[in-house]
Amino acid sequence: MDKFTTLTGIAAPMPLVNIDTDMIIPKQFLKTIQRSGLGVNLFDELRYDREGNELPDFVLNQPAYRQAEIIVAGDNFGCGSSREHAPWALLDFGIRCVISTSFADIFFNNCFKNGILPIVLPQDAVDVLMEDAQKGANARMTVDLENQTVTTSDGVAFQFDVDPFRKHCLLNGLDDIGLTMEKAPRIESYETQMAQARPWV
Repeated sequence: MDKFTTLTGIAAPMPLVNIDTDMIIPKQFLKTIQRSGLGVNLFDELRYDREGNELPDFVLNQPAYRQAEIIVAGDNFGCGSSREHAPWALLDFGIRCVISTSFADIFFNNCFKNGILPIVLPQDAVDVLMEDAQKGANARMTVDLENQTVTTSDGVAFQFDVDPFRKHCLLNGLDDIGLTMEKAPRIESYETQMAQARPWV
């Protein structure tokens, strides 16, 4: 998993509330167990018409936001069914951070496990960030995980909370497998001891 330290990038404004996981990645794209390749279908029903043509009004189809790495969203982002494909699709598109007033619990947890930072801020802060995001590609936000701040293109900073363990994992690029591999010497030592003590196992 890629480390998350400081991110300065374009933020896409998505003021819709209750953006659920089926909107993020519709059910017909859940057949794969590959984490790559889902970005093209991110927000599929909002991005394309029935013939597969891009809908120009959707924010991620607009030239200013095609390289967005941050989403500033309405309340209750990631609600709905508990599909890990949702953060997979966001990450494959290039989204590393989502900012909202609230998230669905399972989606929130899955983000951390896949290298995405979900940030919860009060409504007044999200309103300021949403307005900044609407300025387009020339307005770049900075997310500093070490110092736990989000800063607008105008230099207005907001402090956010993050669980220390999850912060450690993101800063060091550790998913569940990475956390296990940190203990590889102890695992190998145990296996050696068990092979000697119980050679029949």
